[in-house]
Amino acid sequence: MLMSVSHLSKYNNLKCIAKDISFSIHERDKIGLIGLNGTGKSTLLKILAGQEDYKGEIIKKKDIRINYLPQIPSFQPQNTVLEQVYEDVGHDVAEYEIKSILNRFQIINHSQPISQLSGGQKKRVALAIALIKPCDLLLLDEPTNHLDHEMIEYLEKYLTKFNRALVMITHDRYFLERITHRMLELEHGQLYTYEANYSLYLEQKAKREESLQNAQHKRKQFLKKELEWVRAGVQARTTKNKGRLQRYEALSQQADLPVTQNLEMIDTASRLGQKTIELHGISHRFDHLLFQPFDYLFQRNERVGIVGINGSGKSTLLHIIAGQIQPTSGEVEYGETIRIGYFKQGHEDMDDNQRVIDYIQEEARYLKTRQGEFSAKQMCEKFLFDKELQYTPIGRLSGGEKRRLYLLKVLMGAPNVLLLDEPTNDLDITTLQILEDYLDSFQGIIITVSHDRYFLDRLCDTLFVFSHQQIQVHNGGYSDYIITSNQTSSNKPKSSTKKPMRERKVRLTYLEKKELESLEADIPALEQKLQQLDEQLNQVTDFHDIQELSNQRNALENEIETKSIRWLELLEKEEQ
Repeated sequence: MLMSVSHLSKYNNLKCIAKDISFSIHERDKIGLIGLNGTGKSTLLKILAGQEDYKGEIIKKKDIRINYLPQIPSFQPQNTVLEQVYEDVGHDVAEYEIKSILNRFQIINHSQPISQLSGGQKKRVALAIALIKPCDLLLLDEPTNHLDHEMIEYLEKYLTKFNRALVMITHDRYFLERITHRMLELEHGQLYTYEANYSLYLEQKAKREESLQNAQHKRKQFLKKELEWVRAGVQARTTKNKGRLQRYEALSQQADLPVTQNLEMIDTASRLGQKTIELHGISHRFDHLLFQPFDYLFQRNERVGIVGINGSGKSTLLHIIAGQIQPTSGEVEYGETIRIGYFKQGHEDMDDNQRVIDYIQEEARYLKTRQGEFSAKQMCEKFLFDKELQYTPIGRLSGGEKRRLYLLKVLMGAPNVLLLDEPTNDLDITTLQILEDYLDSFQGIIITVSHDRYFLDRLCDTLFVFSHQQIQVHNGGYSDYIITSNQTSSNKPKSSTKKPMRERKVRLTYLEKKELESLEADIPALEQKLQQLDEQLNQVTDFHDIQELSNQRNALENEIETKSIRWLELLEKEEQ
């Protein structure tokens, strides 16, 4: 056992985060920590990392090494990227390993000051640090935020093979499904444990809630009958009557199951006319070309997902459609009825000292919907900001609560075109499910940039795929696109269609013998060349040189892997 948590309690002011909870973490556990925004998931992770105080007892294995990825990293702004990594991981890790994983997360300028990095880049540096440093327990708070699909797939494979304990908070349901085998759910200060991945957790949770509801119903029925008996004026003169009265008192003092409030989405969209948005040959460049001229006519009620690697121009396209920047070439034509709501990454520019209700009333004091007119206060309540929270400074909200508040402000503008830039970041899974249901019935156009594969599959019927400075249109969701891409790759002519070696009971041919001898000489030579490249990487400082050497190293690793697989095939055939 790595860690044992007993009778843990934690309060933030009057808010209960944890009330007398107990659980344990074992070696090679892979745990998903879930719960509604604001329930205290990040706080619990900080407690496990030793960064928050608490009441109770936590017993840790001697000399345990814990790596922690916070939701918002804190770095020294004057450090360069490489200096910051060394400050956090020490100098026991080879420099080429550090540079390799930073490059994997598209942090290629290792001498760039931390102060010049965006929030997303800082999160990727922090993730690289968490993965580089050897540990016994890895704690990750929203690790997929600010990663593109290729990085997420790499991280997924890495964590699947990871042979140490892992506890992570994530809204990525595919991630939870494929990596975790145990779920911890934080709800109303209590912690519920499920020995399951995400899909099995849903089944087990539904059964648990049904069982608790049935038990509560039986208790209330029993109390109703017992109340009639008590009102009949039965005197507690006998031992039997005394015991019955005591049981009644005990059961009547039991609290009812807490009611979980869910986000209430209502139809806020304005009427959308026949003419929508048309892109006429739009293209954009900064210091280099992002994407070539692109034409598209959005259909009424269309749902478009935008995917591609970081830096390919996905958010730039949303900025252009929103009219916040002008394309380098081409133009955007809008219908007269178009009203755009733009839900950007992060929490916009929120004033932490401003009250929640004042932030919403800046957009509108009343909102007309198909269900009637609602005040800003009523809308706040529908978005789970009760009367007390409405007069709370924004700075005291959790990251997920700020994100939810920002979404409400966007919807208060009654848009009929929604531009969503990474809308799933920091939202809990329950809120995501409600948001997805709302977007299904949204009477307007939805254009979203998202790395959440489940969200794209659930919502989108069209994809804009950014690849090699072009935008390709694909009909269908993300999984459909991946299947189509794989089929296209598999249909390409292959250099060999031989059956697997273990199925062919024939001897090595003369050419295969020569190939085997050649491979036995080539592989050690390539490995020596790889070692020389590693030494070069430790000596260079220019990031362009580092990038070039890293690319050479990756190509060399792939060549060694390919030749090693072929060598094993020929060796197996020779043994047969």
